[in-house]
Amino acid sequence: MNILITGGTGFIGSALTKTLIKQGETVTVLSRNPSQVASICGEQVKALGSLHELKPDDSFDVIINLAGAGIFDARWTQARKQLLRDSRIGLTQQLFSAIEQMAVKPELLISGSAIGFYGNQADTPLTEQSTPITDFSQKLCADWENAALQAQDLGVRVCVIRTGLVLAKGGGLMQRMLLPFKLGLGGRLGDGLQWMSWIHREDWIKIALTMMADKTMSGAYNATAPNPVTNREFTQTLARCLKRPALLPMPSGVLQVLLGEMAELVLGSQRVLPERLLAQGFQFEYLQLEKALQQILVSSD
Repeated sequence: MNILITGGTGFIGSALTKTLIKQGETVTVLSRNPSQVASICGEQVKALGSLHELKPDDSFDVIINLAGAGIFDARWTQARKQLLRDSRIGLTQQLFSAIEQMAVKPELLISGSAIGFYGNQADTPLTEQSTPITDFSQKLCADWENAALQAQDLGVRVCVIRTGLVLAKGGGLMQRMLLPFKLGLGGRLGDGLQWMSWIHREDWIKIALTMMADKTMSGAYNATAPNPVTNREFTQTLARCLKRPALLPMPSGVLQVLLGEMAELVLGSQRVLPERLLAQGFQFEYLQLEKALQQILVSSD
């Protein structure tokens, strides 16, 4: 298959790209820094610097849209919030326009989203059918999804992946948490009762591959393990796996001062369940947090 990936040099995209190359697929990666694509993703990967470089006679079997500025990378000023929207919604609109111009449309568009789509919902179990609560993250995800779903009007099958907290070696949440926990300086965030809906990166990639193979799949899917945990459980499990204490909680007030509005990402609660994937018969490799963390820690040694 011929596959285009936006955001292919990121934490999820680079691992997905390497998997696809191993399977013998032809992969093109859109990147703001095309000269770095080969070193990150492999020499076989084609690099694209802009969607404007695409021509009407270019064609792809599958497009996977993962581009977006890092949600945790900087405090949410108005300018930063606009960048978060432009890098997701704006780019997805550009991608739709590019597909519209293609003489041969892709069979499938897999587009990123996040469980922030549901808003802060405390203890409520959330499935793909749940009604969201509006906040900045929810509006960001909803608009991002709607921009991608336009491709259905062009006869393209669209799958939206509402991604939870992705766990793997070398990036994402684990990269931020490992050092303080290894030093015995970790602890819960706020009261620790907020839910963390997580997924191992290998399972995320398996979901994307399943969407490519199963033509009955379309619409939004929660990409989270079936067993979400509270922040207290997460920190205790990580500390236990590292054989370290978790004695230094970070009070909510301090987080709100340090992070501003972005604190909703770590203090908000989404207890998300992958109802549609389970109904489809999808088999998760990592069902329990401890197994996922142990695999990551062994591979990080």
